Amino acid sequence: MNPPKPESLRGLPPAPAPVAVPGTSLHSDEIEVGGVRLRVEYRRHARALRYRLTLQRDGVARCTVPRRGSLTEARRFVAGCHGWLAARLRTEATRPARTREWRLGTPVWLRGQQFPLLRSPTEPLLLLGTDRFPEPPGNVADFRPHLEPGLRRLAAVELPPRVRELADAHGYSVRRVSIRNQRSRWGSCSAGKVISLNWRLIQTPVSVRDYIILHELAHTRQLNHSGRFWAEVARICPVYAEAEHWLKTRGEELL
Repeated sequence: MNPPKPESLRGLPPAPAPVAVPGTSLHSDEIEVGGVRLRVEYRRHARALRYRLTLQRDGVARCTVPRRGSLTEARRFVAGCHGWLAARLRTEATRPARTREWRLGTPVWLRGQQFPLLRSPTEPLLLLGTDRFPEPPGNVADFRPHLEPGLRRLAAVELPPRVRELADAHGYSVRRVSIRNQRSRWGSCSAGKVISLNWRLIQTPVSVRDYIILHELAHTRQLNHSGRFWAEVARICPVYAEAEHWLKTRGEELL
């Protein structure tokens, strides 16, 4: 979910001094939101077209800075999103703790259904519904690190052909499809018509999976989120609002 557009900074205290951080980050700040000290990382993204703010699972806020953006404007954007951040922090504070481990019997999403993770009684396989995955050797309690690569391979088999199928059905052209391990987005489309999809789409309902694919296909003609873009999405995916609702209410269970 994208936070609201920032308001004027008039009357707000000056931004803290920047702290250099390694990697792709520009800087990081410490800010106070609703009495909570919060770290904000500013990261430039070459393909980003606008500023974007997300709250990571570890409690760090991340501001994506577009290619031609500046740290000054990024700070203005974050300052205008304090209300949104405060609401997110309140939500996270009341959210029950979720286990990140996949043990035998744990419900795991696959194609929009939750299946208990089972062990085959006759073969060294793990079962999710009718899908089978190799069981790791040894005494394993948490199967998630071993099962996620299998789900990603399954996504690499099923998702690219679906992209081609939907592209052909709606008259789009795609140069390449890649399956990635994004942590904060479901898909992306480059100016060169390369579509990247989050492997976790294999876990979502088919209608949600198709919506994300169609969303990215629409970006091959409108590389923005303008009114014309959303009109294109509505034309090719009339139920997109329902898919967006599922992602907003259930998507965090997968990421």
